[in-house]
Amino acid sequence: MGHHLGMTSAAEISSLSSTLQELHDRVTSMAESALSRGNEEMAHELFSVERSLGGALRRLRRFAQSA
Repeated sequence: MGHHLGMTSAAEISSLSSTLQELHDRVTSMAESALSRGNEEMAHELFSVERSLGGALRRLRRFAQSA
């Protein structure tokens, strides 16, 4: 895929970004809940997933802006 997005692709990227943001928010909430319950192992793993999702979201948004 080049640096040009068609209308459909731009809409798909936007939709993916929204879905990924919602998933990121849900994982963050789960991680914070696990931490508050004292389940540090689960919280640690979920915060790791959160960081990965955040990185993916930033890359996707950066791609959408540069395309």
